[in-house]
Amino acid sequence: MPAAAHTATSSSRIAVIDFETTGISPQMGDRATEVAIVLLEAGRVVDRFQSLMFTGAYIPAFISQLTGITNEMVRSAPTAVQVMSDAARFVAGAPMVAHNAAFDRKFWQAELAQAGLAAPHPFACTVMLSRRLYPQAPNHQLGTLVDFHRLPRTGQAHRALADAEMAAALLCRIQQDLRGPSGTGRADHDWLMQVQACPKAKIGRLLASA
Repeated sequence: MPAAAHTATSSSRIAVIDFETTGISPQMGDRATEVAIVLLEAGRVVDRFQSLMFTGAYIPAFISQLTGITNEMVRSAPTAVQVMSDAARFVAGAPMVAHNAAFDRKFWQAELAQAGLAAPHPFACTVMLSRRLYPQAPNHQLGTLVDFHRLPRTGQAHRALADAEMAAALLCRIQQDLRGPSGTGRADHDWLMQVQACPKAKIGRLLASA
């Protein structure tokens, strides 16, 4: 899916990202195989970006079984440099969110570095936010939280766009709950970062202060 240029970044715009990869660590030589980004503005999906990418890295069989992405599929995909350049233009200056952001942030930074591009974007994490806000959930895996909140499941799990769509839906639910019944509470990206960093024992006091 081609990237659109977003030159004017709204203060309410957030980019929700998901990567599929050959492994868990770019420091160990693992590379991305697919990226998807769902762009939200004021809690509404306004655009989407998705692409497989070719890095030359081998995709192990167990990864192909998990994601459905094969070595044959990525051989005909655009290069990682092209895809990440398009993705960076698509995101522009929007802050970012991911489910288990520590994982996606390091691949975002590593793949942009491979393309010679900076990655200054702050990341909020729906795992950390959910742990603060929904301690009663059975666990904080994406699929579990989607079912817990009765959110729609979209596409094939462990494909980037389906997971980014579900993470975006979860983020919208988190923002709705932070705004509260009156709809006047804070739910901007800076507040998400404060909420996820707050110790669990102090989260009630922090939310009351808003």
